Amino acid sequence: MTKKPTLTSSSGKPYPTNETSQTAGARGPLLMEDHYLMEKLAHQNRERIPERVVHAKGWGLQGKFRVTHDVTKYTRAKMFSEIGKETEMLSRWSTVAGERGAADAERDVRGFSLKFYTEEGNWDMVGNNTPVFFVRDAFKFPDFIRTQKRHPKTNMRSPEAMFDFWAGQPESVHQVTILMSDRGIPRSPAHMNGYGSHTFSMWNAAGERHWVKFHFRTHQGHEWYSDAKAAEIIGQTRESYSEELWNMVEAGNFPKWTLFIQVMTEEEAMETPFNPFDLTKVWPHGDYPLIEVGEVTMDTVPENYFQLVENAAFNPNNIVPGIGFSPDKMLQARVFSYADAHRYRIGTHYEALPANAPKNAPVNHYHKDGSMRFFTNDFGNPNAYYEPNQYDGPVADESVTEPPLRIDPEAVAARFKQEESDIDYVQPRALYAEVLNNDERDRLHKNMAGGMAPVSDSVKERWLAVLKKVHPDYEAGVRQALETGNHGDPSLPVTDDTPLEVAD
Repeated sequence: MTKKPTLTSSSGKPYPTNETSQTAGARGPLLMEDHYLMEKLAHQNRERIPERVVHAKGWGLQGKFRVTHDVTKYTRAKMFSEIGKETEMLSRWSTVAGERGAADAERDVRGFSLKFYTEEGNWDMVGNNTPVFFVRDAFKFPDFIRTQKRHPKTNMRSPEAMFDFWAGQPESVHQVTILMSDRGIPRSPAHMNGYGSHTFSMWNAAGERHWVKFHFRTHQGHEWYSDAKAAEIIGQTRESYSEELWNMVEAGNFPKWTLFIQVMTEEEAMETPFNPFDLTKVWPHGDYPLIEVGEVTMDTVPENYFQLVENAAFNPNNIVPGIGFSPDKMLQARVFSYADAHRYRIGTHYEALPANAPKNAPVNHYHKDGSMRFFTNDFGNPNAYYEPNQYDGPVADESVTEPPLRIDPEAVAARFKQEESDIDYVQPRALYAEVLNNDERDRLHKNMAGGMAPVSDSVKERWLAVLKKVHPDYEAGVRQALETGNHGDPSLPVTDDTPLEVAD
């Protein structure tokens, strides 16, 4: 019979008991010197870390990425260097607005984040299941998120705040249309696409830059739930996504996606009728077709959810040589805000945790000390704690210098003024009138009316005015659904392999 290991304190001291406290006599009070009890209670008080401000509820798997097509003319990144090359991965999918205990099957945008453990460091693709977003300037992001959280007086979610904000930020209508469409409640993370959403850049060995969009297309097909079906599922389980992913992996039916990129030259970006760095816009596929890159397979349930999923810190500024940023205002701000959020939530050295530490690339830097410095402070070279030095400390590699980024010479506070152009309504109009069929439009009207039902008349009219600028039938359909109280459609789940993108 195998001998069981000895229970110890966190310092390694053996526990004499894990059943009773030390007291002053059999019926006396507790003794402060019972440090085993104090340690146990103190640890319990610290077992939870702050939940994410957004994307608090999430699900994750481990897997791999395999290159299937040559894109080396666009990027020098080694993970794409040859067909057949594989890279380890960690994924996390999430709802945006709900807290950590929220139900999985709620109407919301889904986060879609992937960490690639490459030989040049980690590349984090931190995106959503939609190709656009609600706002294009990070100055409005904190305001938007406040509308998705709880009202300071009622402590309840506030549709009034949501639609009031959206009516004042008409560029939101593109994303809101997608959110209120069939795509608003995916059956599971396996049944939705993922997008980098932002415009990124790739640069090749010759120093040539191209602007790119990342698309991860599901192999499982698109399936969604109606509000009525989602309510039925939530009444049975709040963990439907976790259950579905677990069952798929256990059955060997591993979720898969194909990575595609859209590519635009720097010269083409100067000619587009829309701002190609605007997060509320998509690139028409007829002009910028999808180029296949490789395949993602998520085949492993992490052994410890907290260690590898809750502690996971996906960060847009984790890029590798050959992948870069763009003038996208939201992306530029996320480069700061994500790392800052991780340091607040899980500590100064969050990137040394197992979920976030590079697996296939060495780490050498001059960061020192700080709270929770649980790994070596000198990387084996105690004299090289500053730079420059004569002790063979790490030095910079000029060969990975990114090519210059072309920007406007003037620094201005510039925001598109709505009254000057129809540009924010062009793509939502095409989505509504050309991509959605009659049945999909009908469900969109009812879903949106259901979300607007508790909203004040003044906010309803402001939002209906925005919808009318998109298309008169859009406004009329939602208005009719509001007036008749016809807000639900139990005919879903819907199955469709056609991505919900303009000109796809």
